[in-house]
Formats: sequence, structure tokens, C-alpha cells
Amino acid sequence: MLIYIHGFNSAPNSFKARLVGERMRALGRAHECLVPALPHRPGEAMALLRGLVERHRNAALIGSSLGGYYATWLAEQYALRTVLVNPAVRPYELLRGYLGPQKNIYTGAEYELTPQHIDELKSFDVATITPQHYLLVTRTGDETLDYRQGVEKYRGARQWVIPGGDHGFGDFADYLDAILAFCGINP
Repeated sequence: MLIYIHGFNSAPNSFKARLVGERMRALGRAHECLVPALPHRPGEAMALLRGLVERHRNAALIGSSLGGYYATWLAEQYALRTVLVNPAVRPYELLRGYLGPQKNIYTGAEYELTPQHIDELKSFDVATITPQHYLLVTRTGDETLDYRQGVEKYRGARQWVIPGGDHGFGDFADYLDAILAFCGINP
């Protein structure tokens, strides 16, 4: 089973999530791909993700941005193979600047980002990682997150640090088969 975990104010119909789903369908493995719609509350999002992982103990994860942060906690709790795409390393610091009204760009859902969200995020921080669980795929041109934080956090893990690009990772499809291979899904 492959679980794709989307980022902040994103959804299952985001660019990268759709590409993963389409590729799994093309491989005849759509039934092995889950892309859950995450609640905006970190505690609720993690409860949903934990439930999926506990039902699919041998799952592999792909986490993008905030999804990478969630995937890290899950990888350490359940010893899962995990690909991190431009991951948020300390979203509880980054998102402080976004406190207030929010709108999901894909679903249109509106909510208030509060200090409680930040506290919930901080509770999922992982101090030490197990490097062999991870493949870090990051772009140096990410305008949202500092890629160097990911390089440092996941030191010792397999890393693809790709020059240029942006947070949206427009050429993600070019790397997808290799990402799936790391997850144990050979195209």
C-alpha cells in the first residue's frame, strides 16, 4: 500500500497527488494507493493517518511539504519507507506567520489557523530520525521552505537535492518512477 500525504491547505486533487494516483492506475495498482483528504487540525489529520497505517502495516509513504512532516512522525512510529518531497521541517515555526483565516485552495474550505494548531503540530516533532527509512527529494529553488533544513534534518538518509525548481515541483513526474521504486513499487 502507498499512502500519499498532501501539504498545508492542499488536497487529494493537488498536482503531485494526482500524478501519483495516475501513475498507480497506469501500473494497474490504483487499489494500492490511498490519498486521504486531511483535516486542517493536525491532531485530527494524524489520527486519520495513524488509522490508515495501522490498517496497512507495510505501507510506504510519500509526504509533500507539511505531509512530509506528518510522514516523518509516522515513519518513526511504524518503521515505514518514506519519501519526503520538499518537506516542512519545523512547520510550527513557519505557520505562525499564517495565523488567522485560511482557505484551502483546492476545496474552498475556510477555517481559522490558531495557536492550538501550532501546538498540535509541535507535538509531532521528531528529534532524531532513522536515516534508512527515508528518501529526501528536494529542490534548491523552493520559495516556501528552506531546502537546507531538510538536508540537515535527514542527514544520513538517501537525498536527491535538485538544483532550481520551486515548492510545487513542476517536473515531479520525471522523478516519480524512481520514487515509487524506493517505496517498493517497481514500474
